[in-house]
Amino acid sequence: MPVAEPRYRDLMSRELLLWALISLASKAPVAMTPLALVFLSRESPGGYTLGAGLASAYVLGEVVGAPVLGTRLAHGRMRQQLSAGLMVGALAFGTLPLVRSAPSPVLIALAFLAGAAPAACPGGMRSALTRSVADNMVPRALSAEATLTQIIWAAAPGLVVLLALQVHPGAPLMLGALLAATASLLLFRLPEPQASEPAKNATAPTTRTLLSGWPVYLTSAAAMAMLATAELVLPALLEDRHISVSWSGPLLAGFALASAVGAFCYGLRTWPGSVRAQSLVLLTVTVGCVCLITLLPGLAGIAAGLLLAGVFQSGVMVTRNLSLRERLPEHAHAAAYSVMYAVQGVGYSLTASLSAVVLDLATPSAAILGGVAITLLITAVSAIAERGAASRPAAEPPTLADADHGP
Repeated sequence: MPVAEPRYRDLMSRELLLWALISLASKAPVAMTPLALVFLSRESPGGYTLGAGLASAYVLGEVVGAPVLGTRLAHGRMRQQLSAGLMVGALAFGTLPLVRSAPSPVLIALAFLAGAAPAACPGGMRSALTRSVADNMVPRALSAEATLTQIIWAAAPGLVVLLALQVHPGAPLMLGALLAATASLLLFRLPEPQASEPAKNATAPTTRTLLSGWPVYLTSAAAMAMLATAELVLPALLEDRHISVSWSGPLLAGFALASAVGAFCYGLRTWPGSVRAQSLVLLTVTVGCVCLITLLPGLAGIAAGLLLAGVFQSGVMVTRNLSLRERLPEHAHAAAYSVMYAVQGVGYSLTASLSAVVLDLATPSAAILGGVAITLLITAVSAIAERGAASRPAAEPPTLADADHGP
């Protein structure tokens, strides 16, 4: 008798619904904060310049905090560590509106702390999710996580603007503080994630173990950077085509919703081929869709390219998570997810700086195509590296124990 295909309905347990609630409460502040910091500062003497600086400090905090705190999760007591990080982050979120007239260094330090303290949470929560379901349900669980994430990212900008303009400039950050504190407390109702591998192998991951996943990190950063180019250059592209830049918001919201739909569809069935091959196919298709943004005329052409790119991009991120899970031993998953989160942040930040430079030298379309070319080059390097390592897990112990005995 054939085995029934796993369904999303199989994820509807009390534990996983609680996980979804905690994930929602912990991800929403991350999605809201950069724009919320801009609105917090727009009427201050520092204006938008200070707001951009605070947003940069927040992202830098995430980039630094994710790998540093993520590597500690393998030592156990994951709930306590994640809860403490979220509570410190909540305090930083809540303090910023109260001291908005403080000197810039104080505000920058608080923004950095707000980003750094809970930065291990995305990786830790993803590791807890995959440990809570059977192996054949992991792709659907990660697809559900990606769907939830994209819905949050689609709703966050509108919510920030509404609260900042209609309630108070600090209201979005206060809401973020409340949500982070709620997630911190709810974490203690979630069972402590238990690793399935033997205790003797569940040692703390070394730097060499984590770095062995570099091809996956690299491709993830490349995919994020390519789409960051499209997002950041979008206002200039609209203006270049004599389209109102006010369409930027609806177009990016549509992109996020399309990504949610794509992630949901990916988890509906089991797809042929390895997750490595699926990732390369999906990334190539996404690159083609981003190219359409520069080739199709008018607002409808830009919208079509972005929506299609969103649908396939979410599949890239899900398959990258699955590839990382296959490549590294279980005790390193939480730390590796955190490292990948940090690398994606670096990719986004570098792309933001590079896009600003390129726009001074070329047209918006050329800037997007340049980002696409760089993405394809990085993807080729990563694919060659992954192909060379593809046969290792079959020939060597799956725990990669040799990686823990570096010189």
